[in-house]
Order: sequence, then structure tokens, then C-alpha cells
Amino acid sequence: MSTGHSDAHRILRRRQVEERTGLSRSTIYRRMQAGTFPLAVPLGGRLVGWRVADIEQFLESPARYRAPVPARDNGEGDAP
Repeated sequence: MSTGHSDAHRILRRRQVEERTGLSRSTIYRRMQAGTFPLAVPLGGRLVGWRVADIEQFLESPARYRAPVPARDNGEGDAP
């Protein structure tokens, strides 16, 4: 069974991200705030993870990486 495509959708926990990137927890969160590291995905409660594809994209060029700006909810919804 091939894991190539499904691997991109896997979620890594923080320790796995630290191992793959060589960055410490504080550096990861500092870079997230600066927009130079992929944003964490909420998993419920206080748990977060990172998509494998996002981490791989970061590792291709860490110095040039910029996180996509998340879409903002303008609070208007679909109300008439």
C-alpha cells in the first residue's frame, strides 16, 4: 500500500515536528506568531498538530517560508 498521497494529510504532533525541523518548542511558536512557520491545526481541547505537507513545504526553504494568511471571518455570516 502506498503512503505517498495519504502522508501529506497526516498530522504530526509537536515532538515529531521538533524532531523533523530541529526547532525547539519556543522557536516553533515564536515563528508561528511571526508568520514564518506553518500554523498548528487544533485537534480538540489543548491538542494541536501540524499537517505533514505544511512541514515539508517549510523544510524546502525555511528562511523563505511564509505562512498563508488565514481567511478572516467578518462576522456577517449568511444572514439577510
